[in-house]
Amino acid sequence: MVENTQPTNKVLPVHIKFPQRSPGAVRIATWNICGLAASQKKGFRYYVEAEDPDILVLTETKVNDSPVDPALKQRFPYTYWSCSNKKSYGGTAILSKIKPLFCTTELPGHPDPASIKGRLITLEFPNYYLIGTYVVNAGSELKTLDAKKEWNIHFEKYIRYLNKEKPVIWTGDLNVAPTEMDLTNAKKNWNKTAGYTEAETSAFNSILSPQEKDEPRLVDIWRKLHPLERHYTYFSYRFNCRGKGIGWRIDMFVVSEQLVERVKMCEIRSEIYGASDHCPVVMEIEAEL
Repeated sequence: MVENTQPTNKVLPVHIKFPQRSPGAVRIATWNICGLAASQKKGFRYYVEAEDPDILVLTETKVNDSPVDPALKQRFPYTYWSCSNKKSYGGTAILSKIKPLFCTTELPGHPDPASIKGRLITLEFPNYYLIGTYVVNAGSELKTLDAKKEWNIHFEKYIRYLNKEKPVIWTGDLNVAPTEMDLTNAKKNWNKTAGYTEAETSAFNSILSPQEKDEPRLVDIWRKLHPLERHYTYFSYRFNCRGKGIGWRIDMFVVSEQLVERVKMCEIRSEIYGASDHCPVVMEIEAEL
């Protein structure tokens, strides 16, 4: 068990301060907010104001329609919301200061397009694709593992196609702990708990390291920069998991291999806890999108 040295507050403090960004870098943040309305009551805006990202990827927004929020719209002129067909369930958003060329919320080839709603947004910029995802969860007792496998098959084809066109930045709640270092009690959870099964970890590894030698590779950039560290992005509200340091690293940034040298930093904002059961992750990349 990881010794807990992080705050366990229920709301965010009003005053939050982060180190200044690298000169010339684009700052992208991702955060599973476990419901926009609930998060806003617990200090959501204090984080956004302090981080001041150029692009903010939100997952599990639980909104039914694109919200009208003047403060967010003023900060991010370009806002894209993907809402689930299920009321107050799922949901993904990308809020950007930078105008994209194109936006899509589709996953080509998937046999059930309705199930993709609220899970995927892709923005195309002149030099990159940015993919924000709230990946399918394998569910309690792995009841929806087959749906997760279906997602993985089509998503791998999709990101592979995009990565051949131009570099890719994939972020959001990926709902997988890639290795035993990415969760507490790995042995106990192996092949029993959603997010840490052979099917899920193998699929994720296949995306990073394709079998074909000529295929462009992708890199889990936080793990690349922190090879020996155990930090988590999700702590269940149940059983006082945050207080006990029992967590999972399932929110992350995956980037095309050719972008690795341009990444100036990638950090888990462990101190941002209280407005969600997830912590934000932020990355700075040196290059114009």
